[in-house]
Amino acid sequence: MRIREVSDHAFQLTRMGLVNCYLLRESDGYTLIDTGIGGSAEAILVAARKLGVAMEIQRVLLTHAHADHIGSLDQLCHLLGNADVAIGAREARLLPKKPAQDRSRDENEPQGKLKGMYPGATSQPTHLVSDGELYGSLRCLATPGHTPGHFSFLDERDGTLYCGDAMTTVGGHLHISGWAPWYFPLPNFATWDKPTNLETARKLFELASLTQMEQVAPGHGPVCPLNSKILAVAIVEAEHTQS
Repeated sequence: MRIREVSDHAFQLTRMGLVNCYLLRESDGYTLIDTGIGGSAEAILVAARKLGVAMEIQRVLLTHAHADHIGSLDQLCHLLGNADVAIGAREARLLPKKPAQDRSRDENEPQGKLKGMYPGATSQPTHLVSDGELYGSLRCLATPGHTPGHFSFLDERDGTLYCGDAMTTVGGHLHISGWAPWYFPLPNFATWDKPTNLETARKLFELASLTQMEQVAPGHGPVCPLNSKILAVAIVEAEHTQS
């Protein structure tokens, strides 16, 4: 597993060259954002040991419930013992295994079929994050579209946006999921509702115009610079393709 420093507070852990999770230092230990594909738990902990923080992982924070983000959740929870698990309340309905998994759409949501793999997990959330909540150093932002209850997390210490699959940077450029480049189409295939995800990008643009955003740390692709101008380019690209 490749380790790269994201900031003074965080590291990017990448498996198979494309699937990212992140270790963030907090005052009481470390937060792991996402768990990668199944079979990644040992590799994540080996990487954490290299950084000297394996036993300091206090919580697992999930952007959404797709297989490449929760795949190693159960194994990690078993190995870590007592780590907290946090996810958005809407997305938590998709976290259990069948038959408990609730794949229904709310009346006020687009009714399109869910896309991507939702394998579920036996681990249960200990905390449900809400839009605008400050979870440690992370501002929790509801970013639906890729999935109904997708969340992103803005580290207010350094302006890093951990965006899950709301956006991707494979190839070194920012793309809105649903309009990812031809050479990495997986976010497009797995995006539940493209118009909703585009509206999410517009809301992130508005936020970037008002607050500090310095870089984006996605589920797929390298950490890249981020500001309102970069977001505007990605939005225009998506709008042009959509029309």
